[in-house]
This record gives sequence, structure tokens and C-alpha cells, in this order.
Amino acid sequence: MDDQYLDAFLRESEEAITELNNSLLDLESDPGDREAMDEIFRRAHTLKGNFGAMGFEDASNLAHAIEDLLDAMRQDEMAVTADRMDLIFAGVDMIEVIVREIDQDGESSTDTGEMVAQLRAVMDDHDAGGEDGAVDTENAAADGEATADGDVTADGDTTADGDVPAEGDTSDIDAQGDTTPSGGTETSFEGDISVDPDGFESGAIGVQLGLGDSDMPGVDAMLALDAVEDAYDLLGTDPDRDAIEDGDYDDTFVVVVDADDVDAVTATFEDAPEVESVAVRDLTSALDGGTDTAGTDAGPSRAESAEAAGTGTASSAGGSETASSDDGSETASSNGGSETASSNGGSETASSDTGPEDGSVDEIKSVRVDVDQLDDLHGLVEQLVTSRIKLRRAVETDDLDGATENLNELDKITANLQNTVMDMRLIPLKKVVGKFPRMVRDLSRDLEKDVEFTIEGEDIELDRTILTEISDPLMHIIRNALDHGIESPDEREAAGKPRTGQIELRASRERDHVIIEVEDDGAGLDVEGIRQKAIEQGVRSPEELEAMDRSSVYDLVFHPGFSTADEVTGTSGRGVGMDVVHDTVTQLDGSVNVESEPGEGTTVSLRLPVTMAIVKVLFVEVGEEEYGIPLKNVDEITRTTDVKQINGTEVIKHDDDIYPVVHLGERFEVPGAHNGHREEIAGNGHKDDGMLVRIRESERQVALHCDEVNSQEEVVVKPLEGILSGTPGLSGTAVLGDGNIVHILDVVTL
Repeated sequence: MDDQYLDAFLRESEEAITELNNSLLDLESDPGDREAMDEIFRRAHTLKGNFGAMGFEDASNLAHAIEDLLDAMRQDEMAVTADRMDLIFAGVDMIEVIVREIDQDGESSTDTGEMVAQLRAVMDDHDAGGEDGAVDTENAAADGEATADGDVTADGDTTADGDVPAEGDTSDIDAQGDTTPSGGTETSFEGDISVDPDGFESGAIGVQLGLGDSDMPGVDAMLALDAVEDAYDLLGTDPDRDAIEDGDYDDTFVVVVDADDVDAVTATFEDAPEVESVAVRDLTSALDGGTDTAGTDAGPSRAESAEAAGTGTASSAGGSETASSDDGSETASSNGGSETASSNGGSETASSDTGPEDGSVDEIKSVRVDVDQLDDLHGLVEQLVTSRIKLRRAVETDDLDGATENLNELDKITANLQNTVMDMRLIPLKKVVGKFPRMVRDLSRDLEKDVEFTIEGEDIELDRTILTEISDPLMHIIRNALDHGIESPDEREAAGKPRTGQIELRASRERDHVIIEVEDDGAGLDVEGIRQKAIEQGVRSPEELEAMDRSSVYDLVFHPGFSTADEVTGTSGRGVGMDVVHDTVTQLDGSVNVESEPGEGTTVSLRLPVTMAIVKVLFVEVGEEEYGIPLKNVDEITRTTDVKQINGTEVIKHDDDIYPVVHLGERFEVPGAHNGHREEIAGNGHKDDGMLVRIRESERQVALHCDEVNSQEEVVVKPLEGILSGTPGLSGTAVLGDGNIVHILDVVTL
């Protein structure tokens, strides 16, 4: 199998699963949400087609069963109940496991048979009970006629194989004519497509498509149909959609869409990917001009829907006969068949174990790039090649002025190239947080808590690397809010709060940083409880805790192994979670802060750089070594003449604020470093040795002492790994143009 197609299939499937989960949550909270229902059905249908086109039949059968159950709900033949939603969620979890297995091993070993049987049994049991507005096939047959495959037709106008009648000459579309009982001469596409005359809003336009030679006709057809579905609703296809997406068609296939503008439809299909030929015919007049439709209370129907609903018999012209389902199985028995699921939706047999083990988000392996960005990148590469040629000629002819000019031009080009590439690496936050609503739903049910989870600012963009790294920290914060923050419904009610707790994830952009906040309206942090746990676990002594303010006590939750839980559960209590948050954010050159109000809730804030691959740094010299300070952290550079001593501590004053002085030479024990506080200038007691770099107050209120300030330059920062990871005061290293390695300072942990 072509790796390119497989990779595209995996990425699209992952996105479809996330969107499907979120739409299912919307439907679960509001069963009358038709927009969510339509989106769910479309996603399930896409997954089924994708699996079938790629040859994963077991997964396709599972998605097909989910689609059929959803279709019955969409047609109001079955109600949306909690048990049925649980079963659908379990099926989606199994699909997610299958996608992960395919990603890792190229194939799936998951057995979908039991889950498919449960889904089918729900529909069989429902039809046997005749509840929730099941289709009355006898009434439908009495009012009109039904074909053997279950399609209800209009007063006999439609042939037994479901041909769509249409008036006019169709010689250029290979259509055939016949005389119907109503007396008019009608023609149809040479195909079996049943269209309900009341099933469209604008009109019915038939299109015959040719895709030409294709190595993967099913995939190409699926891409073409998906593109068209963005613009129009599909009323039918010939052969059926499954066969088309399996590549089981000749040179062409026929599609009928809900539209009234032939030219617009033609343009849309011609622009669809992989399409080589298009022939269009307006079928609206014939369908609108017919007599009253029959069996309209049965709703629009497809052969697949008939199978899903368990409709085993259908009346034909002149009698009745038993119809088999699409896969050739016998009709459902009157007792509903399978015993693997009960009529309440089979939730007792559905298992959530098929879902992801910890809800973590996988590494982001692909990004979507705007075409304009690709054009910009192409243009910059062209400029780069031209500049390289000019520079080489200048060097070969000893044209120093020309070489200098070309270097300046090259500098501008590379700067633009850098900005373009960095923009291309930016990914919306929703790529990660899109999976959290499902996690909150499942965990809150396990904890028997009522929680409403909202997301704001999910379109804020971050670098791909940063976004991948913060997925687990954000998950831990949300789990912590659910388990430790939000109280039980009874406790909230007793405290005068709504029974439903609130957790909100907010993201906002501040210059070159992104602020992500997770806020809950729970019980808040118990300062005394944290102090007591810190003493019990040996994290701090009673004397140290007594000297700590509330903010410092809150920071103890980030200490490795620290937990306020009284017992270990499947959710928390092991002390591994918030320390991961702190370490990960720190390694990303970010910071984390906790604010809490007892009885009102807690807010955990993450401050992260938008990108970290290329950073502009200020190089400072300390003794015989050189260090880099991120320029975004620097507020001012001064000499040491303004240093004063307060209670034995060297400080400088700026706008009535006091900044302690940190000597880099002492902190890193650098040989040969000059420590200005040891040398006095006679007469005024001031120091005049070295330089001070004052750090922005938003980062840390401190001034760094060094021997000299050299220059500033953009460098590629590589985070420290292995045993050096998490070293206080250091965020990473950078390789300079001369090959030397420079340590980049982390001013927050210094």
C-alpha cells in the first residue's frame, strides 16, 4: 500500500474521530440538535468509506454498523438515549484503537465482531418492539409501492430496480426511454438510483462522472464525492456509495445532488479532485411533475437503512416477498435476534476499555499548510538560489563590495524564509484540546460528578513541538480539576453552588507568548491541608512552611511525588501529574502559576512561547565563558554604578522597585569571573565593575551581573536532554557560527 495514501488516511481518520466524539457530545447534551446529528452521520460515513477504500474491512463493518444506528436516529426511527449513546461511544473508541494499530503496525488485530453484533442487536430489538416511531412498512405498501430492496416509490412511476425518471432527450448521457402508467414518455440514467420526490429542497440534478485511469479508483472517487458534499447534499448514486468507494464501478458512475443550477453543479464537479469527465442532466421537472408520493411517513430510505432498521419484508407490485440484507443474511426474526445486547441499548455489554489508555494526545505528525504560504516559500527559494549564484560570482571575481551587498540581500531572504517556515509550523490549539471534552465526559461519569467543560481561544496557534509537549500537562491539569477541584453534586448543593461544576480552558496571545488557563469553580486549594501533607511527606519542614506565603504553598503541588489525595485511585493519588506539568513547561522556556480561592475555585496558568526553535539572544561574558540570555527577557542593560546594599544583599532600584543582583560568576562557579561586590570605588562606595542585565518584571524581578555584554544574535536553541534536563538556570544550548557551544540561560529558575 502506498505510504502517502496510508498517511493521509490515518491523519484524516484521527481528525474525523475527534470531530465525531465532539459532535456526539453535542448530541448527547441536546438530542434535538439536527446539525450535530448530520455532522455525526457524515463523519461516520466518511470513516466507513475510508476504511473500505483502504481495505480494512472489519473496521469498515464496525463504522457501517455505527452509521446505520445513527441513520435510524437521524430518520427519527429511534430515540437518542443514554444507553445507545454509550454503545456508540464504545464503538468509536474501538475505531480509534484500530487507527492506532494501523499507524503502529500497518494492520489491526482488533476483533470487531462482538461490537458490530451489539450495534445490530440494538436495532433488531428496537424493530421487534416497534417503539420510537418505527417504520410501518405495511402502511407504506398500502399507500404506494416498495421495491424489493425496500425503496418506496411514487405511485408506480419508479421501476422495481429504482431508476430515476427524467423528462427530455438524454442521448448525450446514455439514457433510455420507457412509457410509465401515467402516460408520459420518460427517460432515466442507466443506473439504479431511487430518489424520493419530496426528498430534495432545490432540485435534483444527475451527474455522470469519469475519473480516467487510476491506481486507486475507490480512494479517488471518495475524494471527489467528499469535495462535492461540501457544496451539495447527495440524493443517490449508482452504483451505491459503498461500491463506488470500494472502486467497484466501470469507467463512470452516476450521482444525483440536491441543486437547481446546472452550470454551478457542472463547475463544482469539474473542480473536484481526480475528475476528468462530467455530464450533467436536470431531473427536477420529472420528479416535481409526478403524482403524489407514497409512503412518505417512512421517510427517505436506502437499502442500507432498510437493513439497519431490520425491515425484512417489502410489498412488490402484485404480492410480497422476503428481502435479504445487503450482505445476504436472512431477515431478522420477530424476537430481535441477538442476545448480546438488551433493548435498552446494550450498555451493559459495551466496554470503554477499547479507548485510549490514558487519554493522552499522540505526537502531531502532520500540519495543514495554506497554498499562499507554499507560494511564498517557493518564491523565497527562488530568491535564495539567485542570491547564491550572485554571491558565488562576486567571490570568484574578488568583488568585495558586490559580495557584501549580496550577503545583505541573503540576510533579508533568510529572515523572510525563517518567518515563513515558522508560520507554517504553527498549529491551532484545537488540534490538542479537541480530545479533552470526551475525556472530561468519561472521567466525570466515573467520578459521579456533573461537569460542564468549555474551551475558549482554541484557534490560538503554537509551534508544533510546543503543542505536542503540552498535551499531557494540560490533560493532567484538567484531570486534577475534575478529581480534586470539582465537588460532588450534593456537596456543591450544600455549599449553595449549582450541582453542575464548571471547568473552562482559555487561551490568549500576549506578544510572543501564549497564556493558557484552566479554571474551575470547585472547592479551591486547602492551604492548611497542603502544609500538613508537605510535613507528612517530608517535602518541607514546619519552620519552612511557616515562613511561606500562600502562593509559595500552592507551588508545592508541583513537587515530585506530592499528592493531597488520601488514597490512590485510577485518577490520582500517586503524585505524578502536576510535577510533569511544571517540568515540561519549564523545559519549554515557559512558566506555570497557580491561583486559588477557598470555596470558589482554582486557576492554573501556563505561559508559553509561541515558538522556541529560533531565539534572539543577548551574549554576555562571564570570566572565560559565554552565556546567552533570551532577548525577550531583557528589559535594560546598565553599568554597576547604581548597585546598593540592603541588609547585606546587593540590589538596584528601578521605578521604585527593588531588583536583587544575581552574580552569574558565582552562580555557575566560573573561573576568572569578576564579582563587582568585592571591589569598592573609593569615595562613594559604589561599584564599577562589570555590567548588569535587568530582567523584565513579568519574567522575574532580578538583575544579572556579568563581566561584559557582547552582542545579540538569532540562534537555534536545543533543549537539554538526559541527566542535564531540568538543570536550574539553563534552558538549552546553541551552536555558534564558529562551532562553539553556548549555554542559554533560564532566568526564571536561575
